[in-house]
Amino acid sequence: MTEFWVIDDDSPVPVSSEVVLEVLRSRIDSGQFETWLTSSSGRSLAFVTNKERAMVMLLEEEGDPGEHAVDPGAEGSSGGFVLSNGQGDEYLDGDTVPMGEAFRLVEHIVETNSWPAEARWVGDR
Repeated sequence: MTEFWVIDDDSPVPVSSEVVLEVLRSRIDSGQFETWLTSSSGRSLAFVTNKERAMVMLLEEEGDPGEHAVDPGAEGSSGGFVLSNGQGDEYLDGDTVPMGEAFRLVEHIVETNSWPAEARWVGDR
């Protein structure tokens, strides 16, 4: 069976790589800056943004520290990452990626169930 992804707090209908970016943009436009997707195999994909950069994390199972996309050349930090519980976070820019890259990563993971070969990410395990 092929792994598929659903948005955690939306319909249980699978979201395809063709529409996942539209869904993310719509959620951001409505003030939802944190989105979790769950795969049919139990993995989780997190996307948290401040509209300029995003934290993209892939977790194998509940409780897994996972792995996240990185931007090794970035310096400084950015705030404004608002979680669904209202908490505002700040992350090092090296631990987040620009929005275009974040969208590309999410789309690729939803389509292929893995990071793109050239993606920069680190394991937090």
